[in-house]
Amino acid sequence: MTLDPTFAAQLAESADRLFNLLECFHQPQVLVVGDLCLDEFLTGQVERLSREAPVLILRHEHTQQVAGGGANAIYNFAKLGAQVKAVGLVGNDGQGKALRHIFEAAGVNTEGILLDRDRPTVTKTRISGHARQSVTQQIVRVDRKSDELPSAELQTQLVHYIRQQISSVDAVVCSDYGDGTLSEAVIAAALSHSFSVVDAQKDLNRYQGASIFTPNLPEAEQAVGYSLVKVDGSKSEALLRQGGKDLLQLTQAQKMLITRGEDGMSLFQNDGTEYHIPAFNRTDVFDVTGAGDTVVAALTLGLVLGASSWEAAVLGNLAASIVVRQFGTTPTTPGEMKIALELLLEESTNK
Repeated sequence: MTLDPTFAAQLAESADRLFNLLECFHQPQVLVVGDLCLDEFLTGQVERLSREAPVLILRHEHTQQVAGGGANAIYNFAKLGAQVKAVGLVGNDGQGKALRHIFEAAGVNTEGILLDRDRPTVTKTRISGHARQSVTQQIVRVDRKSDELPSAELQTQLVHYIRQQISSVDAVVCSDYGDGTLSEAVIAAALSHSFSVVDAQKDLNRYQGASIFTPNLPEAEQAVGYSLVKVDGSKSEALLRQGGKDLLQLTQAQKMLITRGEDGMSLFQNDGTEYHIPAFNRTDVFDVTGAGDTVVAALTLGLVLGASSWEAAVLGNLAASIVVRQFGTTPTTPGEMKIALELLLEESTNK
């Protein structure tokens, strides 16, 4: 891809620093508080229409279970090499056990994952089918979740665990998917750390004073109450800049990173500084599911290691450019990021 010459020059100048940061991704200790979810992908071949109802009959081929929601944020940190402590809730069911096994296999500390006997593990089951020699297509998604909030006792236990761990970690990340784990008391405990990162789909004002927020463009627009692009959908630097300023004021944050899909990402700081990082991959985009969690993980590790805001945003953008090339919630690794950075530097040099 073609990078702006000024940005390409800055990237080349920072290359050694970025590679060194990637070498150190295993050092930070991070506490992630999140709405834990299991993503299931059930796939089969279409055999015929059922005689019982006008529906397809699938011959089951395989089922894949992966971390989703806030669990995907945790898994991304682990695959990037960080030392991760997970905090959240799972139900007394097979899906909760599956999530624990996924985390334990990735080396995640699961002592902060509590058993909620009153609510199921949030589970999203995607059922897909295909005929012979045809592409697989999703047919239906089945969600398992409760609209009830966790009990007061569980919330108190979460708060107690977070406060116990605060002094032993370099950062606290809140991954809020709206499933009830992040109550006001839990948020207050998480934000008591000096470096807190918030990835929330809505109600950003609940996290007043966090160090950095990472909304995508629709989430940012919902928070400020107006569009950050022109009526015809074209980009507007003035609207985007105003949105970044208003979001900082709304949340009292130090930094606000707005991810903008094919337009890259924009980072605004409360000192008035702003950075705009172009997308590193616009053509090989197959699935953006979970890419936001990947950005959060790489960005946070960079900042913990002393990266500048620009360097950390570049690392987050680089990580996202890898995972959107694959289907489903798929993390990346420092090794893959090094290869991607080398290719990006080569392409920008050869243009």
